[in-house]
Amino acid sequence: MKKILISILMLMSSCWAFAQINQTKEIQTSQKFGAYTVHYNVFNSKDIPPEVASIYKLTRSKDIALVNISLTKTENGITSLGIPAKVSAKAINLMQQTKSIEFNEIKEPEATYYLASFRHTNEEDIRFEISVLPEGENKPLAVSFTRKLFTEN
Repeated sequence: MKKILISILMLMSSCWAFAQINQTKEIQTSQKFGAYTVHYNVFNSKDIPPEVASIYKLTRSKDIALVNISLTKTENGITSLGIPAKVSAKAINLMQQTKSIEFNEIKEPEATYYLASFRHTNEEDIRFEISVLPEGENKPLAVSFTRKLFTEN
């Protein structure tokens, strides 16, 4: 069932990114830092099937977004699936109101990724400031990106 969630999250991320391409020239969903790559996406929690939401105790609501973060590492031409890291973030709206985002670690046999939820309003522009500290490293990787979030289709 966990493999299903990973597949659903990746599919939703791709669909969301393709939909956004029509609105902007390019949506960035990852950032490289040497051998590491931080992958990120944000989507509405209503997009998660009810069965999956139940398994992971996720609340499905039109005003709740999910943030998905994963970290990969490329060594000798081979890229790992999600690897363990310490992930923290904050969401900042246009009024400079800041919300801390608490991530839950989802550990699979082949990958580790991080999922968090937070409330938002319709057509709210949110700047995300993410800090990812790879296991065994002492310098966090900083990623910042902005998304417009919607509560209506």
